[in-house]
Amino acid sequence: MAATFRPRKQVPVLQALRSLVYPWVGGSGSTCCLCPLGAKRYLLTDSIVKLKEFQRKKVAVACNLPGTKETYLRKLEEKLTQNKLILKEELRTLLHLCASRDDVELAKHVIYRYHAENRNITLGEYKFGPLFMRLCYELDLEDSAVELIKDQHLQGFFSDSTSFNILMDMLFIKGKYKSALEVLIEMKNQDLKFNKDTYVLAFAICYKLNSPESFQICTTLREEALIKGEILSRRASCFAVALALNQNQVAKAISIFSQIMNPESIICTNLNIMIHIQSNMLETLIDILKDATEGNRSRFVKRHVFSEEVPCAAGSWLGPSWHPRWQVGSRAQWQRPPLCHTAAVPALCPPSPPAEGWQREPVEKLTGHD
Repeated sequence: MAATFRPRKQVPVLQALRSLVYPWVGGSGSTCCLCPLGAKRYLLTDSIVKLKEFQRKKVAVACNLPGTKETYLRKLEEKLTQNKLILKEELRTLLHLCASRDDVELAKHVIYRYHAENRNITLGEYKFGPLFMRLCYELDLEDSAVELIKDQHLQGFFSDSTSFNILMDMLFIKGKYKSALEVLIEMKNQDLKFNKDTYVLAFAICYKLNSPESFQICTTLREEALIKGEILSRRASCFAVALALNQNQVAKAISIFSQIMNPESIICTNLNIMIHIQSNMLETLIDILKDATEGNRSRFVKRHVFSEEVPCAAGSWLGPSWHPRWQVGSRAQWQRPPLCHTAAVPALCPPSPPAEGWQREPVEKLTGHD
């Protein structure tokens, strides 16, 4: 019976790689890589952001405050007016009491005063930067955070990578990728050390911008990191590979992918398939896809595991001629695929693309919905 035609869905480079930005999803292949629509894309874990810990501390500070919050804020305003010294504990308490935009505006004035009085006292000092960023994270005040972190008068106040990482994560979640890139450049200009989370954020931001300029920035940062002997995480490298594919820099994508240590995750398998597609290595690609669905192999033999969207993407690129070769053998073969979950079975044999006017579609973005 003739198959009913259904329009081909456009599949981003690796829409299936959502676990790059949903760190709790995917990984070993035992869980599904699909994520709920509308879910936010976190790049930092709560062990870095520490938002819950910050909120618990806010409750404790409010409960132990002598007098009322209003009285405390009024006394700080008087100190500002009278040019009195702002103490460290006063600023720390204030940042834990802030619950509105107006409160944060007062906190900003206190920060400027405190930093002006203590700019030369840095050794062993308490880091207020992450605390202020967690406050802005909680209240959705990313613009205030960007304003302060880029202000030259506060140079040295945000002297840690955590402050910049939290802000970039906040901007990434809001889809403000250009602002996130500006923060990254500011961090670079201040000569702060990048850690593994910074590189993940940097490459993810460049990936989302998906421009020749962002590709150049990503490439430069990566090369500098390797020269310094930094070990880049697999997650960061996957973003770099995906960006290279989106920019049609296949040779660069292959080079980066070849340097990934232990590339046996779903994400890496997906990327490998897309590299084969864009490199026109179709024979090997078909072998990989067939290998993943062989029903007569021992369960002790490791197979390729990939997300369910990948065969659809392969079909979009291989065109109408791929189906006879893909569907060789008994259809019973396709009923026991070792994919993320059994719902992936229909994706192994997607609807045929249009018979006429078929064209390869450009590689799009990695993380799906914006």
